[in-house]
Amino acid sequence: MATVTGNTFVYGFLLLLFIVTFFPFWHIFILSLNDASDPTYGQFMLWPSDFSLESYKTVLNDAEILNSIVVTVGRTVIGVPLTLACVSMLAYALSKRELVGWRGINLFFVFTMYFSGGLIPTYMVVRSLNLIDSFWVFIFPGIMSIFWMILVRTYMEGLPKEMEEAAQIEGANDIQIFLKVIIPVCTPVLATITLFSAIGHWNAWYDAYIYTYNPDLKTLSAVLVKILNQFQTSDMLSAAQQLANEQRKLPVSSESIRMAVTMVATLPIILMYPLLQKYFLKGMLIGAVKG
Repeated sequence: MATVTGNTFVYGFLLLLFIVTFFPFWHIFILSLNDASDPTYGQFMLWPSDFSLESYKTVLNDAEILNSIVVTVGRTVIGVPLTLACVSMLAYALSKRELVGWRGINLFFVFTMYFSGGLIPTYMVVRSLNLIDSFWVFIFPGIMSIFWMILVRTYMEGLPKEMEEAAQIEGANDIQIFLKVIIPVCTPVLATITLFSAIGHWNAWYDAYIYTYNPDLKTLSAVLVKILNQFQTSDMLSAAQQLANEQRKLPVSSESIRMAVTMVATLPIILMYPLLQKYFLKGMLIGAVKG
């Protein structure tokens, strides 16, 4: 009886948590599909009262948004594999405790997790590398994450040593062992890193704000921030202006545009979770059980 009561409480709590976290996203989705001229627009609703795709048509016909989608997809498609390659190779090397200077090298990398030069020195380094207003400013400065490297290194240290020894007996060198033995069995933790890296690239806006001035290099999230800031002024319109806008019965509004852009920026990365879910929890737990 106690077990049934406990399970009911747990499932009830999880259901409540799901509703609380899912409803804001659902509300944005419904508003993006509702005609902005609908008198009930903005009110509580579980489905569109006046279905319309005009907001999405407006968003997807905007050249700036389309270009930002291309930039964001490009940095994600290029940045994620390069990050995985760098993180996994460094993690494999540092998983070998017989490496000369192993402790000092590890301390060197861990030091960078706690101390950094700050924004201005970082900007100066990026500028000295001629990466300002360059697409590669989205790739190279953040290509390595020490936290992810430690996660992958810890995972590799927990693998049976017999696998590498058997491969060495067969004549495999370190590169062959890394590519054909280690990488295939590190799928859970690498899938976790893939998810983290993809989310980071897709949602990044600050580097585009700091390091780029060319509008053609702005990411989707940077454009979203710009749109949200621009349309905040709509809340300051006079009552007469608001009434005039309502009388025009426009199918889109600043609010509906914001909702549609938010969905365009959010939905693709959300769809990645089901694809990598079976690896995510396993990779996080196994990579974190050993220090």
